[in-house]
Amino acid sequence: MIKFHEIKVGDIVQVEYEHQRFEGEVIELDHEDKLVRVRTGEQEFWYSPNDLYPILLDDAQLLRFNFNKELNGDKTVKYLRGPFRILLPEKDHFNDFEMWYREDRRHINHPIGVHELQNYYNEMTKVDLTRD
Repeated sequence: MIKFHEIKVGDIVQVEYEHQRFEGEVIELDHEDKLVRVRTGEQEFWYSPNDLYPILLDDAQLLRFNFNKELNGDKTVKYLRGPFRILLPEKDHFNDFEMWYREDRRHINHPIGVHELQNYYNEMTKVDLTRD
């Protein structure tokens, strides 16, 4: 489940429908009824936040967002998208990492979902993180 206040238009999430999960993009929010409209493929439906789940951030997800991956000799891994950087202390160690954009540096010490990365990216760069 994702809390309603964490969700932004453009976020990539999983929705659960009839015990199956589908990946989709948030396209509209209804603040009054606390509902989220999500497009999964060609279909769009309204969901309760109870039916939304995060997609855990990992290497495959960053590559889908067109991050470039650099393996460093000291076992660290850096992901780059323009001037935005993510540094992992070791490969696939997504539960304790740093991200920065210019002088804004953040240390994340827990696993995050793709939608959270999108929200951090937007806060830091003032640009939406989308899959091109």
